[in-house]
Amino acid sequence: MRSSANDATFPAVHALHLADVVERFGVTRTDLFAGAGLSEAELLEPDRRLGVATIEKLVVRARTLTGEPGLGFYLATTMRISGHGYLGFAAMTSGTVREALNTVVRFVPARTDALALHVDLEGSTASLRLEERAPLGAARDVVVIAVLVGIGKLGRLLTGRELSGVLEFGFPEPDYVARLAHLSTGPMRFGQPSHRVLFDASVLDLPITTHDPVAHKLAYEQCERELDLAGPSRRILSRVQELLPSERGGFRSLDEVARKLGVSYRTLKR
Repeated sequence: MRSSANDATFPAVHALHLADVVERFGVTRTDLFAGAGLSEAELLEPDRRLGVATIEKLVVRARTLTGEPGLGFYLATTMRISGHGYLGFAAMTSGTVREALNTVVRFVPARTDALALHVDLEGSTASLRLEERAPLGAARDVVVIAVLVGIGKLGRLLTGRELSGVLEFGFPEPDYVARLAHLSTGPMRFGQPSHRVLFDASVLDLPITTHDPVAHKLAYEQCERELDLAGPSRRILSRVQELLPSERGGFRSLDEVARKLGVSYRTLKR
């Protein structure tokens, strides 16, 4: 189910991350936010959300004020696991990369309905695939590059290792990429069928350096509560995404997923 740009949202903290970036170019946070009718004080509220149209407006304004079209690469450098609230805390206290990714995939709907993440396995290769669930407009390349490059940086922080991976993007290569390729976390391919980070499946079993089982349980339970507050549709979507991958490889049928959820096939489709 796709959201429209009018109702899909992102956490407002990402606007603060964009403000951190434009300051490197000599642009004040006030100038950035004024163009969208926002103030930093309201963006600091933990539960504040911004619609995709507002994010797009901020990105366009940031590009105009800085003269830098490739802000996605710089935005990736501002990504901090702590900036994702209890979801970030649950990921960083997971036991392995696999557990961290499964946690993120399950609870991303509590953070945003504009994007979704999926873990795919193809033999000895794994991938973390980014799905656009709402049209991102002029902000598309900035958001997607920031997420995929940022994931690589967070992976290194969580494992304490240099992780090699290939970044694939579902849009043509922007003109600025060659100039900023050194900021990427791995080789990049454009014009691909989907947005994803490809890596060796053995990475899934790497331990997380900040693993804490008690803290993880507390954070996971809080993420469950946040998902409940996000509404039943997001909760069901999250659960279905969690159940789709089969232990045998590939994906379960809708009949199998419905049985796991304890609902009829017809109810699941509806």
